[in-house]
Amino acid sequence: MSEHVRFVRMGVGTESVPYEAAWEEQQRLHALRVADEIPDTVLLLEHPPVYTAGKRTNPEDYPLDGTPVVPVNRGGEITWHGPGQLVGYPIVKLPDPIDVVAYVRRLEEALIRACGEFGVATTRVEGRSGVWVLGEELPDAVVDPAEVVEIGKLTLRMGLPLGIDPRLAGPEYAPSNAGQRGDDRKLAAIGVRVARGVTMHGFALNCDPDMTWFDRIVPCGIRDAGVGSLSSELGRPLPVEGALPVVERHLAEVLAEMPEPALAH
Repeated sequence: MSEHVRFVRMGVGTESVPYEAAWEEQQRLHALRVADEIPDTVLLLEHPPVYTAGKRTNPEDYPLDGTPVVPVNRGGEITWHGPGQLVGYPIVKLPDPIDVVAYVRRLEEALIRACGEFGVATTRVEGRSGVWVLGEELPDAVVDPAEVVEIGKLTLRMGLPLGIDPRLAGPEYAPSNAGQRGDDRKLAAIGVRVARGVTMHGFALNCDPDMTWFDRIVPCGIRDAGVGSLSSELGRPLPVEGALPVVERHLAEVLAEMPEPALAH
């Protein structure tokens, strides 16, 4: 991939961008990137409060109080976007053969590195996308075999035999939480779509949001884990403005390592 990834700081704080406006801009840039009229572009922004539901959202995970939800054509389930959360929408042309899993792992890797720079140790969890802080190990815990992820099936589903770049291995996947530790906390959610070889949607990193927004839904459809933020983990405020340049730098490094895609004909 070209090292010249273009970053657009679309708006944060008092200049936060409504979800619909950002979605329209994504679609416009996507068409231009498909035609090779622009370089790979990453939108970085903050949204006013909004719930969005991916294609796998279950009706029972919607807000119980009838709060409106915007359906979107990304993967994943329901989530919240709003003040205190850094949202990134990479519009990136993937190399052939298209490996969506490898791309998701790159996004995870950039966020894991960024969180580490702030002093928050994060990892991946078997069977779950996104970036996580693990719960505390519980002494004398009894593991529930029904909650253990079968590694062989996971390996096949995650596409590892396709040859993900070993430099992106990052932290090993933590084992699925089968009762051996307290609740894991999700700091960053990832939901992507790839159309005509170009990515849309992306990630949301909780910096210092009002966490009560998550209480109305079942975030990402996960009922046996929690949601966290950089600020809650650090015990001090870390606003979006402080996280943005660090996340941008690590995204630039990780995306620049991708192979060059073929040009459109």
